[in-house]
Amino acid sequence: MEVALVGLIGIMFSVTIYLLLSRYIIRMLLGVVLLGNSVNLTLFVAGRIDPIAPPLIPAQLTTPPQDVANALPQALVLTAIVISFSFFVFLLVLAYRAYQDLETDDTHEMRVAEPEDEGLPPLGY
Repeated sequence: MEVALVGLIGIMFSVTIYLLLSRYIIRMLLGVVLLGNSVNLTLFVAGRIDPIAPPLIPAQLTTPPQDVANALPQALVLTAIVISFSFFVFLLVLAYRAYQDLETDDTHEMRVAEPEDEGLPPLGY
């Protein structure tokens, strides 16, 4: 099961890189969402996905009698979900404001801050 998830994580990261290198902001935003999900799945798989007993210790013992689940990867995934969602919402508002001001979502057309020099040939994208 873990091998299949590792393959899925690799595919998700490669699609993420493809989307982040796009020239359209909407695709970049989808790449950011997919990046957050890929990282969450990576953290989840790194913490083992086997069914293990919860970390409960009986009253007469000082340590658990068997292997217990590690709660740290689960806490990290929950924290990463909140951070990635807030980052996505910030980027979504930023992209929407840029679209309102510039009336385009193409990053090559958004080059208002870097106008082309008259002496140089135009960019051949």
